Amino acid sequence: MEHLGVCLKFVVLCLIALKAEEPSGEWSLYSTDRLQDEGVCNIDVLDRSQLSHQQFIERYAYRRPVILRGLTDNTKFRFLCSKASLLTQFGDRTVELSTANTHSYKKVYVTFREYVGGLLRPQAPEALGSETLYFFGGNNVTEWNSLFQHYESPPYVLPHSSRAYSFGVAGPGTGVPFHWHGPGFAEVIYGKKRWFFYPPEREPHFDRNRTTLSWVTEVYPNLPEDEAPLECTLRPGEVLYFPDLWWHATLNLDTSVFISTFLG
Repeated sequence: MEHLGVCLKFVVLCLIALKAEEPSGEWSLYSTDRLQDEGVCNIDVLDRSQLSHQQFIERYAYRRPVILRGLTDNTKFRFLCSKASLLTQFGDRTVELSTANTHSYKKVYVTFREYVGGLLRPQAPEALGSETLYFFGGNNVTEWNSLFQHYESPPYVLPHSSRAYSFGVAGPGTGVPFHWHGPGFAEVIYGKKRWFFYPPEREPHFDRNRTTLSWVTEVYPNLPEDEAPLECTLRPGEVLYFPDLWWHATLNLDTSVFISTFLG
């Protein structure tokens, strides 16, 4: 009987611990059947111990994307990015939403609470990118600095470069169609984000006003083998690096919280 009592006590303690690990403020990580495919990963994935800073510069900085594991520890930042924490700290702050098309023509301003409560939802398959509002990068750096100061940015740097952060939250199926800009790092804090890449000299075939979801479902399956992109699905704890001027598109497979470090 004493042994049974100890076992029951252990079960109760485990249940209490599990309950404590289910904070109501955590993002709901849901997706639909059409977002179950994570695709292949034909981008190099390395642990930090496998790549020195000099090797990063020589092999990847100006040549091709790479995913790195164990690069940083953003446990505290992840806690601060829980749904409850962000709504408490930034719920009443105004954020800038952009349309999810290549050139982001339209800008809309709402409070972060309004975005999360009314606009953060799965991508409708038939919706155009020019009709989809997306929160990424419209951060008032001064207002969001109390969050960004807890982010441990990747230790690898490019010569003579500075850092600028872009932070975002987006629903399943959303993403930005193919575009290009300067080099940088990307990290998913919650969720999973599928990335697609083409080198600067190979502009992909896509409609600038259609969503990445429509490209993945309608164009991607019919691509000849020699026109297939580099791709991989990024998960929490991994950091992606992409070089200057590379074409890239993203697709959030879950509700995702993410941050990019642009190197300028």
